[in-house]
Amino acid sequence: MSADRLECPESFPAPSRRPDVLFLVGEHSADQQAARMVRDWKKKRPEAVVCAWGGPALAKEGAELIYDFTQASVVGLVEVLRNATYFRQMMARVVAWIEEHRPRVVCLVDYPGFNLRLAEQLRKRQVSTKGGGDVRLIYYIAPQVWAWKKKRRFTMARLLDALAVIFPFETEVFADTDLEAEFVGHPFLGEPEENTPTYDPEGPILLLPGSRRQAVRRILPLLLRGYAQFLKTGTDRKGVIIYPDEEVRTEGENLLAAKEFADLRQHLVWQSKQDPIRGSAVLTSSGTMSLHCALAGIPGGIVYRAHPITYWIGRMVISIPYLGINNLLLKEPMYPEFIQGAADPVKLAKRLEQCVSDKETIEQTRQHRDRLIELLQADAQADAATWLDTQWQLVE
Repeated sequence: MSADRLECPESFPAPSRRPDVLFLVGEHSADQQAARMVRDWKKKRPEAVVCAWGGPALAKEGAELIYDFTQASVVGLVEVLRNATYFRQMMARVVAWIEEHRPRVVCLVDYPGFNLRLAEQLRKRQVSTKGGGDVRLIYYIAPQVWAWKKKRRFTMARLLDALAVIFPFETEVFADTDLEAEFVGHPFLGEPEENTPTYDPEGPILLLPGSRRQAVRRILPLLLRGYAQFLKTGTDRKGVIIYPDEEVRTEGENLLAAKEFADLRQHLVWQSKQDPIRGSAVLTSSGTMSLHCALAGIPGGIVYRAHPITYWIGRMVISIPYLGINNLLLKEPMYPEFIQGAADPVKLAKRLEQCVSDKETIEQTRQHRDRLIELLQADAQADAATWLDTQWQLVE
């Protein structure tokens, strides 16, 4: 598959038998959260057949991987338009697969640009229960309708049978619809995983450019330039580039091969996202790993650069003060945000200096972490696996 243009397979494998649940997951982070749900649910229903348009985490937990959809993750209007043919073909083939194999439940996980369009197609084709069919359609990790496209909640109510949300305030967002929205707890506050980040005041600088190749191309060079400027202070702290898979690592290594980074390579280490992550400071994209690091109390900053057209359109349609979910939840910048032209190497280096040396910054980060945990620990009626089991039983 091309790094720029994606190609849709002509066909997809059949399941071993009629699936109990089919997951539709388009991103690495959602793949991990869905995998945790499957792992816990299979303890209750070990004989259940789970299939997925997902990724390696779901496959590891026993899901029959129909297609690795996480490798096709793109972000931004320009990138989506470039791959419009791929997504159109994929939509048609996913709908046809569901029509043929009739999973009892389809669980859509995040990725609203694709998943809600899929839900609409399943309703129109009379496959989903909302369209008069027999496939129950549920959604885990709601689109952030509280931030933008607020009317989308009514579309979701028309298409979906149930919704599980991971922020306690989200149940109120859907209160004026007839969609059952249940808070199931935030997955990051569950059982700690081996690769959950931890704060180490003497540790390296973490560089997290994200999990999408297109975003990595724009963001990793910014992180590298900021780290290079930081090294000019005389520090000997290593930089650790965290990557989710080998394709993203290859993308990053190609960028690092540029002449401007020749002197920097000796200071850098590549580390898989699956290995234990320890750091004294972090420069991160605005994805879910930024929240992981925030909950670990690692001081840092968010760095982001989109295609100029995507950014311009986004500024017009999104009315939120911050990109980082930790900043949005706290209503203040736990992680200062360096977006587009503001991602200047000198500014990034100064932020890293504060993170490793300034006691006030370190203490403030700890206080922000404690507030985040308190905000996300609101009581949940059930966990995600219990919610899934309830939805599955409703079609038995």
